[in-house]
Amino acid sequence: MEEDTERHKRQWSSRSYFVGAASASLSTLATFPVYKTIFRQQLHASSITEAVHQLRCEGFCQIYRGVFPPLMAKTLQGTLMFGTYNSFYGFLSTQPLGPCSKRATAGLLSGFLEALVFCPFERVQNVLQDGRKVQQFPTTRHILATFHSYTLWESFSLGFYQGLGLILVRNGLGSSLYFALEEPLRSSLSKQGLPAGIPAFLSGSISGTVVCLLLYPLSILIANVQSQVGRQETLGLLATMTNAWQARGRKAWLLYRGGSLLILRSSLTWGLTTGLYHFLSKVAS
Repeated sequence: MEEDTERHKRQWSSRSYFVGAASASLSTLATFPVYKTIFRQQLHASSITEAVHQLRCEGFCQIYRGVFPPLMAKTLQGTLMFGTYNSFYGFLSTQPLGPCSKRATAGLLSGFLEALVFCPFERVQNVLQDGRKVQQFPTTRHILATFHSYTLWESFSLGFYQGLGLILVRNGLGSSLYFALEEPLRSSLSKQGLPAGIPAFLSGSISGTVVCLLLYPLSILIANVQSQVGRQETLGLLATMTNAWQARGRKAWLLYRGGSLLILRSSLTWGLTTGLYHFLSKVAS
């Protein structure tokens, strides 16, 4: 059984790439309004009611403003995440490490690579979703034109890769924890006699939600760092942390504003992604 599991984890086909991309696109479109509400709570320290009111005032046509970057990113993310994880895990299989250490290390490396690839997408997305930037940057093209005007070094510090260090930490830790938790949990649930597909959905849902909640304060900091544009507006990391902390009245529990919606979105997204991945792995074998 264990050998079959390892074999399934290494097998990828054109079908799994296509279905994974399609499922990621649909899940992104379905959960984007929830994500945007969470983002507004992260940025403005507002309640769910206030965030929803903001979006309603902006109009229905603005609900999906900023969806293109995450739609592209999520379509590629599932393939990159699982594909590079399996590659790193296969390399580490010859190393004198325990199974949990191998999964965690492979997940860490996969998360780092994912951060490098998708940081520009997240950067553009966070600027687009900031309601204060609508007049200055009405479309993605205006943001891209601004970033392209920077020098090579400014592109990293002020442009596409602003906040990269924070994203490396979040994605690396998140991916490492997810892969370290998901497989043992799925194996345990599989022994409970649950219908096929349910253990994978539940393990992905639980693991993804736990990881997202643990790293949620870091996501708040990233949203605030990446929503800043220009030399005059961009603050240092400490100043940004101070502003985010003061915006929440110096109350730690307000760091988790948006947590209820985060649980809903994370449980659905990670559950579906994990369930589809293992289903497609079996179909392709």
